[in-house]
Amino acid sequence: MLKRLAAEALGTGWLVLGGCGSAVLALGFPDIGIGLLGVSLAFGLALASAIYALGPVSGGHFNPAVTLGLVVGGRFPARELPGYVIAQVVGALAGAGLLYLIASGKVGFDVASGLGSNGYAEHSPGGYGMRAALLAEVAMSFLFVYAVLAATGPNAVPGIAPIAIGMTLALVHLVSIPLTATSVNPARSTGPALIVGGWALQQLWLFWVAPLVGAIAAGAAWRWFSKSEQEA
Repeated sequence: MLKRLAAEALGTGWLVLGGCGSAVLALGFPDIGIGLLGVSLAFGLALASAIYALGPVSGGHFNPAVTLGLVVGGRFPARELPGYVIAQVVGALAGAGLLYLIASGKVGFDVASGLGSNGYAEHSPGGYGMRAALLAEVAMSFLFVYAVLAATGPNAVPGIAPIAIGMTLALVHLVSIPLTATSVNPARSTGPALIVGGWALQQLWLFWVAPLVGAIAAGAAWRWFSKSEQEA
């Protein structure tokens, strides 16, 4: 179990450093900034590579919403949920801390700009309000967690899960970066928010509530569809 929790922490930190790092360090770089598409792909690639590297150890959740969705879907023991969530949050904080140490090496760096934090209203990249952010995060979390369940289910094609899951995360980011900078992962939101403080912590509740609601719905839907297939 210790190795599994360590893998979850490392993988979540990997995701935060790779995904948020692309937004903080490379998004607006003069002339060669990677833009929204680049950040979306960075999150997808970071997750896919982390799953390939560490999935065999822990299952490669790296996200409390994914772990909860697997529990609701009957694919993961509920007793192990708290340990996984704690490990994921610790890993996200470590990844965000390392990113802060790197980013703060630039003259004029201001942590209040967000460090990749998620937000709504005046902290939404596109100026979207709380209701839009909440609906988007629930919907995108449902789609992402359901894709994880389907890609790792008993009828899935072996070996393609990391690619399918990473591509889904990239798609989710393409849709929702303008709204919230995309969470669908409470741990990924918590790491940067704990360092930024202020507004990021005040708005963090949404990026726990919405992904977990979406995950519960996805787990229930996957279980229902799977039961229907077995009965057919």
